[in-house]
Amino acid sequence: MRPKAMFILGSGSYSQIYGPEEVADIEKMCDVFCEPQTKESVAAHPELLAETEIIFSGWGAPKLDAAFLAAAPKLKAVFYGAGSVRGMVTDEMWDRGIIVTSSWAANAIPVSEYTLAEILFSLKLGWRWAYRAKADQAYPKKDQTVPGCYGSTIGLISLGMIGKLVANLLKQFNLKVIAYDPFTKPETAAELGVTMKSLNDVFAEADVVSCHTPWLKETERMIRGEHFKLMKPNATFINTARGAVIAEEEMLDVMEARPDLTAVLDVTYPEPPKPGSRIYTLPNVILTPHVAGSMAAECRRMGRYAVEMCQCYLAGKPMKWQLNKKMAETMA
Repeated sequence: MRPKAMFILGSGSYSQIYGPEEVADIEKMCDVFCEPQTKESVAAHPELLAETEIIFSGWGAPKLDAAFLAAAPKLKAVFYGAGSVRGMVTDEMWDRGIIVTSSWAANAIPVSEYTLAEILFSLKLGWRWAYRAKADQAYPKKDQTVPGCYGSTIGLISLGMIGKLVANLLKQFNLKVIAYDPFTKPETAAELGVTMKSLNDVFAEADVVSCHTPWLKETERMIRGEHFKLMKPNATFINTARGAVIAEEEMLDVMEARPDLTAVLDVTYPEPPKPGSRIYTLPNVILTPHVAGSMAAECRRMGRYAVEMCQCYLAGKPMKWQLNKKMAETMA
């Protein structure tokens, strides 16, 4: 018999993550016995959880606390079609041995693609010419300060899933790649073609520095103004990780003092930035509204990963994207 399953996630997230093809494949494997639910609707009608064995979720997932689990005595697995599960998982859930998978690796793909695009554009100082033309209302004067995409140095901060994807994408170019990550083994660095450096050296040597550090208690405000002061003339800093890993006001102080530098920020802290923040006014600080991760059709890739993990689960095969408690605690 097919296991009883349901979707529980934010009302806007369901159609983003699970398209018709994903839903059709899930319905082949599982008895989806009710309409998609939200955490609010199942809180109002906990009886829906009584026979549920599998949950497909995503952004807006419920917290799997003691009350939720008491209403779902048959729950065995949750397939999460998004990235971090930190807002969903609990000690009670882990203690009960419920399987959780995440589609974080699918979300890493568009982030790495966005990062590659920004790195290549930054090596041509593309943002500088764009904001100078607007500010001066004149054709920008070209000079020879451009690092270019031949022999330049790219610095990566953290070599988790996204950092590794970026490093691999950069292999096709004539660039030197350096990185800071105290947890990366020498053999991993060698495989990626990356030279490991201190955090100070990454900032001092790279033409473009790209941050991929997860937001943990230990990494809050890890990158300080002193690091930005070390940057080479005409260097660029890119952040697609989390704004909280940067001492933001210190960074903005340096950006204001050094107009030769550029900061490309897809994330900030807080997010969005407070009204009146210099992020909105400094011409060399470029802001995009957290668009590096999965958007539009890209979100369906995360739903597809959830489908594939359920297929493996029901077939008794290893689940590549299954999480344990320790992994969940270190996710961004």
